[in-house]
Amino acid sequence: MDHETSTGHVTRKAVLRAALAAGMAAPAVLMGVPALARTLTTGEAAPALTPECDDGDDPTPPQTEGPYFKPNSPLRTSLLESGTAGVRLTVSGYVFGLACRPIAGVLLDFWQADTNGAYDNTGFRFRGHQFTDAQGAFTLTTIVPGLYPGRTRHLHVKLQAPGRPVLTTQLYFPGEPRNATDTIFDPRLLMTVRDAGGAREGVFDFVLNVPQDPGPSPTPTATSTGSPGGTWAAGTAYRAGDAVTYGGPGYVCLQAHTAQAGWEPPNVPALWKAR
Repeated sequence: MDHETSTGHVTRKAVLRAALAAGMAAPAVLMGVPALARTLTTGEAAPALTPECDDGDDPTPPQTEGPYFKPNSPLRTSLLESGTAGVRLTVSGYVFGLACRPIAGVLLDFWQADTNGAYDNTGFRFRGHQFTDAQGAFTLTTIVPGLYPGRTRHLHVKLQAPGRPVLTTQLYFPGEPRNATDTIFDPRLLMTVRDAGGAREGVFDFVLNVPQDPGPSPTPTATSTGSPGGTWAAGTAYRAGDAVTYGGPGYVCLQAHTAQAGWEPPNVPALWKAR
């Protein structure tokens, strides 16, 4: 079901589609909800939504490794070096399992072309690996990769949750002319990208084929437990404009949703605005 359930819960897919219809990108900070990983330019048709982990869809789709992967990349979150040319790019997001719970300690190994479309096959320029933090979050600082014959603009990445198989895939940029001609391109792997003062910021949330307890469910389990020192309570169906308190400060609801553990107002600025 893509809309409201019989319990009044608005599904994640409905929230994402509403954001798309309004011309907005759903932020990655919507904890437990993989971001609407794309932005649209005038005249572009809306591609299929990035697979979500609450309604039986597949995890993030795999893609070919390509010819330029090298093992043993350095541990680092920034691929920038002294004198690095190119438009600065920051990519951030979360890694979730099948129950929309973030996964800590996931290995992400990134590699890409430089601004001229060339890969470093002798050293480790524009190559590096990192691990998600305790909240399942990652951040990569790099540049916008250049183009080379036959491909659209993209980033390569391998992900591996502890004790689980490796996912090899690629991330893409919205609005690229070559997206229409690249035979490997998959619109489900489009990042949300915006300009940021001469640089660019990208967002993408991965969903790995990692079983979690509870398993996939179209509605969160309502616990009806109150929050410390406030009126916010998991299991409550909130409407836009509703006011609550949590831990002292007050918050106003921005999007209708059913509250659940992990979506406390300070954690999800996509749902709550501090008063």
